[in-house]
Amino acid sequence: MFKLPNLITLLNLFSGCLAIVFLFHHNIQAVLICIGCSLAADFLDGFVARALNSYSDMGKELDSLADMISFGFLPGCIMYYLLQGGDIDQIQLYALVGFVITLFSALRLAKFNVDTRQSDSFMGLATPSATLFIAGLLILFSQDKANMLFQTPVLMMITVVLSILMVIDLPMFSLKFKGFSWKGNEIRYIFIIFAVATILLTRDYALTVIVTVYVLYAIVARYFK
Repeated sequence: MFKLPNLITLLNLFSGCLAIVFLFHHNIQAVLICIGCSLAADFLDGFVARALNSYSDMGKELDSLADMISFGFLPGCIMYYLLQGGDIDQIQLYALVGFVITLFSALRLAKFNVDTRQSDSFMGLATPSATLFIAGLLILFSQDKANMLFQTPVLMMITVVLSILMVIDLPMFSLKFKGFSWKGNEIRYIFIIFAVATILLTRDYALTVIVTVYVLYAIVARYFK
């Protein structure tokens, strides 16, 4: 039960819970740090499990439960927060649409658990990627940038598009390395280089740009191969 990979997974879950608390206290920087911790833990639990040959059915289920909070409920909360314009003193009913992200994240995670095609790649947008995009929106909102994105119809459209992307059968490469050689990992290394360059060049816009390019590449690769 208390194997190292499971403890790392619990760290993912704990970071997701903290992020939600910080969000509703308007501490955006802390939210982003917690998301980063959840992402790191989500990567490390699988890496450590492979390194220690410590796979278990319990670990697999625990990973999905943790992801449901950190990459399901949390992004839904962020989208709700954005639709509220950061003002959470009074509930605006239309802002509850943000939790559609949470509903489709649950569908996405359930589908992933039973879909044998997704061992080395993804079918549809993974919940951590969707969360990164939404975190990018939160960065822009906190910096008062790209204000046209934060019109209610635009945010609702983004919510719908992200939700659909999570459950459609669109092949997307993963960043899970089974070896570190160039051969077989070309697209992963190229994408990492692109992501680092984008962060250096675009800064606050980086997360939204990186995830958008990731999705566009998958669409082009699928339909214009």
